[in-house]
Amino acid sequence: MSGRAQLMWDEAVTGYDFGSGHPMDPVRLALTRRLVDAFGLDREVEVVAAKAAGESTLRLVHREDYIAAVRAASADPGAADQSYGLGTMDDPAFAGMHEVSSLIAGQSVGAAEAVWRGEALHAVNFAGGLHHAMPGGASGFCIYNDASLAIARLLELGAERVAYVDVDVHHGDGVQAAFWDDPRVLTISLHEHPRTLFPQTGWPEETGAESAEGSAVNVALPAGTGDAGWLRAFHAVVPELIADFRPQVLVTQHGADTHFEDPLAHLAVSLDAQRAVQVACHDLAHEHAGGRWVALGGGGYAVVDVVPRSWTHLVAIAAGRDVAPETVIPESWRQEVFARTRQLAPARMTDGRWPVRWAGWEEGYDPADRLDQAVLATRRAVFPLRGLLA
Repeated sequence: MSGRAQLMWDEAVTGYDFGSGHPMDPVRLALTRRLVDAFGLDREVEVVAAKAAGESTLRLVHREDYIAAVRAASADPGAADQSYGLGTMDDPAFAGMHEVSSLIAGQSVGAAEAVWRGEALHAVNFAGGLHHAMPGGASGFCIYNDASLAIARLLELGAERVAYVDVDVHHGDGVQAAFWDDPRVLTISLHEHPRTLFPQTGWPEETGAESAEGSAVNVALPAGTGDAGWLRAFHAVVPELIADFRPQVLVTQHGADTHFEDPLAHLAVSLDAQRAVQVACHDLAHEHAGGRWVALGGGGYAVVDVVPRSWTHLVAIAAGRDVAPETVIPESWRQEVFARTRQLAPARMTDGRWPVRWAGWEEGYDPADRLDQAVLATRRAVFPLRGLLA
């Protein structure tokens, strides 16, 4: 197996553009790629442009009628069928939508293939992680669910156990739905509580179909959760489940919208804590999945200050060349940010909170604490179904 990481990238993915004023501004992808290059990380990974996902691949997850509706909206945006979630405020139709959505999906599928076949140990597609798309509809800025397609392709190639860990601020509802009744896939989502955030799903009681009980795991975090609570919840749930499940591949989604500057949600997580979870996912892949790790992007709407730094850290970790949090950001990138956005760029790769600290679950818990209540709800709902102590 090659020890080298792959970065999946085709400049055309920046065409995933819902238009002026939409939160999913593709400049976040372009700026991330430029920051990766500014640190020379493009020389530490193999940059690969995979082909777009074809019809047969898309149909591993999506219904034929939905794919046809996306194609039709892509050719004539004005005629988008809103019954499929297309042409809505969240998911406006645009020319070429099918082609660029298929291209992003193809990068995640290509990442999964490379890792499964041993062509790379780690593969990153930060343009991916579009986890809300459903088998029969668009949702939450997501047209095709590349994360689900990557997992489905792994299963098609012969994988018997795939774990998916989603730390986006929003519930990974589309991936959970795709594998709700499939015990070969363990989906774990840490997200803001559905009472206060889209898509209003991801309750701890959602644990999988009768045929796959305990295969869906949801940690619903109170609004306002910061670094210590977020990391405490992650480490109180994820490592034990991954160790028990023993996945052959770990697929992770790293939406950057948990950040305290994100305009669309209500958690208070720093860039430094996001980096700590990226490191933890890398380590879990090596401890329990033979190092096989597919890492995806996701949400993130602080498109200058947060997203490029967070995902550049992700690429660096996958490449085995960590960028220290206190590192000064190259001036060339900061100038490009101003030229593109007229915003001032951050100066360092940190929010000044490194090293982040949290209290481990094994140290005990407080039943009156809202964060601990959330963790307890998840453990009590899922752990006994998997033969583990809650």
